[in-house]
Amino acid sequence: MRFLQRALFVVPALVVSACAAVGPDYVRPDVPLGPEWYQADRARYDTDAEQQVLWWQGLGDPVLDELIELAHRDNNTLRIAGLRVLESRAQLGIATGNQYPQSQAVAGDATALQASKNAANTAAGDLNFTQYNVGVGASWEIDFWGKFKRGIEAADAAYLASVAAYDQVMVLLTAQVCGSYVAIRTLEEQLRITNENIALQQRSFDIVNVQFENGSTSELDVLQARTLLMSTKASIPELETQLQQATNALNTLLGRQPGDLGDLLKRGPVIPEVPEKLVVGMPADLLRRRPDVRQAEYLAMAQNARVGLAQANLYPSFSLAGSIGLTAAGNTETTRTGNSGFGQLFDTDSVSYSIGPSFVWPFLNYDRIKNSVRVQDARLQQALVAYRETVLQAAREVEDAIVSLDGAIQQEALLAVTVASARRSTEVAQLRFNEGLADYQRVLNAQQALFSQQARYVNNRSGIVSSFIALYLALGGGWEANIAADMIDTPTRDALRERTDWGDLIEQ
Repeated sequence: MRFLQRALFVVPALVVSACAAVGPDYVRPDVPLGPEWYQADRARYDTDAEQQVLWWQGLGDPVLDELIELAHRDNNTLRIAGLRVLESRAQLGIATGNQYPQSQAVAGDATALQASKNAANTAAGDLNFTQYNVGVGASWEIDFWGKFKRGIEAADAAYLASVAAYDQVMVLLTAQVCGSYVAIRTLEEQLRITNENIALQQRSFDIVNVQFENGSTSELDVLQARTLLMSTKASIPELETQLQQATNALNTLLGRQPGDLGDLLKRGPVIPEVPEKLVVGMPADLLRRRPDVRQAEYLAMAQNARVGLAQANLYPSFSLAGSIGLTAAGNTETTRTGNSGFGQLFDTDSVSYSIGPSFVWPFLNYDRIKNSVRVQDARLQQALVAYRETVLQAAREVEDAIVSLDGAIQQEALLAVTVASARRSTEVAQLRFNEGLADYQRVLNAQQALFSQQARYVNNRSGIVSSFIALYLALGGGWEANIAADMIDTPTRDALRERTDWGDLIEQ
């Protein structure tokens, strides 16, 4: 019992003497972000106010709002990201559990033994007996150098990185739904102007065909008019194909089969309008708003903890192991008289125990362990550089989106004048041809120019909205919209609970 008392004294002594975790503490890298956006010096951009969370609502399209709500609820990629968060929470639980005795077990056995009569030192002993054992054992490696603490830090940072990854999927999903919706509205508008030009060219063809039949114009004019008309008509199947493909892509983003959104999309066939005032915040806001920036930093934090975890292997590990149990045995004769070993198993004289500290110090493997530390440190430096690069790329994407948006808005005014001029030119050319004051080539050129400029105008309007989407994607907005919702939907949660005991881990 004196040894047991001494051994029990070792436990608090080891815990109290445990030093701080070895390895570097995480320090956020300095990132050269300016105080202002270089391109956001116009009245259109507000850098003082907090960025709008539901930025897509600025487009004023209730159909788009409903589509995004459906995507946030039913998108399969988002569901997978939520399950990865749940997986990371379970991994964090494993790391947390390593602080406590790593091995605990209740064991028991009954063993029949027959010794050889011809073996040495068996003449005076029992050659045939049954032994019974039952007991509890535990082993605890004390976190003397903070190895398990670093493991918890790494798992916790990895968990937070998985949450940031979920938010990033949310941001990308919102932008993709907006982009698909704008593509659909753009194709619908292109189909509209194409049919409008077909009607115009059909009327012109009918006129020139009548004049040819009357002998007042040449067959060349008829052939050229037919060529232009058929060429314009030939673009319809291509546009319809692209429209159906864009609709299918949107259905997939919403977790649906193709063809489920026809009625919903019919409610507002126009390209959305970008608001006059845009709130973009400050460059420093990227560090907390963009999920991929936060994810990159959390991954660096996790790798930083792994350096300390690897360094802890350079030092001896201290453990405390112990067991307490009951052991009894009975030979063949005592069993026949009813006094078996099992009957004596629960006597106080059957108690046995073992307890004591131990240490392991792999000092002959220093080169291997040191190189393992170097591997983790190199990975840490990669993660730190990757974080800086992610921030710089984020700032570049914002600046590019602002430039693109400004350029498209300026171009819209010019293209509007161009379309009006082309339309008037077509009317004048047709009138002068009808009056015999101009040849038909002028009509063809005017009609071709009108169709081309109308297509440019529609594409530019689409580009304005696309640049608006790219801007808020670069700013990392939108993930807060679903912050109060479950990452795991109810059917998935029910399926998980039916297969496995998740306890409280699966709750919101």
